[in-house]
Amino acid sequence: MQNNFSTLLMNWNRTRNEREMPWKGEKNPYRIWLSEVILQQTRVEQGLAYYHRFIDAFPTVQDLALAPDEKVFKCWEGLGYYSRCRNLLSTARYIAFENNGNFPSTYESLLKLKGVGAYTAAAIASFAFDQPFAVLDGNVFRVLSRYFGINTPIDSPEGKKLFTRLAQGLLDFSSPGTFNQAIMDFGAIICKPKQPLCSECVQAPDCQAFRHGFVNQLPVKSKAIQKKKRHFHFFILRYKDNYYIRQRVNADIWKDLHEWVLWESESGLTADPKKLKRALDKLIPGWKGNITTVSAVHRQQLTHQTIEGLFTHVDLEKPLEKSHAYRSIPKKALADLAFPRFITRYLEKHAI
Repeated sequence: MQNNFSTLLMNWNRTRNEREMPWKGEKNPYRIWLSEVILQQTRVEQGLAYYHRFIDAFPTVQDLALAPDEKVFKCWEGLGYYSRCRNLLSTARYIAFENNGNFPSTYESLLKLKGVGAYTAAAIASFAFDQPFAVLDGNVFRVLSRYFGINTPIDSPEGKKLFTRLAQGLLDFSSPGTFNQAIMDFGAIICKPKQPLCSECVQAPDCQAFRHGFVNQLPVKSKAIQKKKRHFHFFILRYKDNYYIRQRVNADIWKDLHEWVLWESESGLTADPKKLKRALDKLIPGWKGNITTVSAVHRQQLTHQTIEGLFTHVDLEKPLEKSHAYRSIPKKALADLAFPRFITRYLEKHAI
């Protein structure tokens, strides 16, 4: 059964797989690593543009290592999960400055890189260096759980061990990179999360989930994500042609990105000018000016939380005192700074 799976998969890949991506067949470990980091928790359709943006701006790992943080974060802007970007910079600088510019070439050494886990290490090892390590991403978990009819949760320690063993047992050791790409493509094209193309599937005769009618019940996850709701009031403070911003430094969402003056309310959003003024009085004592407009409610769904926010425009009568965390930036300089997607989406539609 296992040998038949691998044979059919490789035949399908050779004759029917038409999925094109710029990093397929790539042997440069830097480019492979870059694509894998970008695609962590990011759809391929969205990640493509970012991949090209990074390759154009930073053709080599040395170029990335030498780049200012702000330029790299600006390139990353909108991708989310900014810890990936921080790890990207840290790893690039380790390779360039501490490892003589040499990309680690073994699975074990790749695992030691910041932000590189078992999946990414296996991907780089197999794609760049033809080493026999099976990848396990969401597509692979789904294909294997359905084919073998496994209801062990894929996010449990037991499940991870089980699927790792299965994937490694199926791996074509003569072409590990090709096999890994093939099974991921198969999950993306045929064995999709919703409405899988079972009628076109070469594995269907041996697929336990298909034969017994529980394709849509697999794979199983044990952990339910608990989502919380947060309420952000952003005050866009302007004095003449300057705006007040700060860089987020706490261990929270959007770390290292910039934002307007922020009030996070525990009790929900309010557009009441009196309440907004009182909040701003606490945030920026002594400010003088007028609230001009308050936006409609804007929302963004993150993995573990929902952000709801309002944007309040404030015209100042005089510059702010310097006893706060915000700094004055000319309007023309804002375009060079990285902001959360929540803010850039608003700016794309509303002039300031």
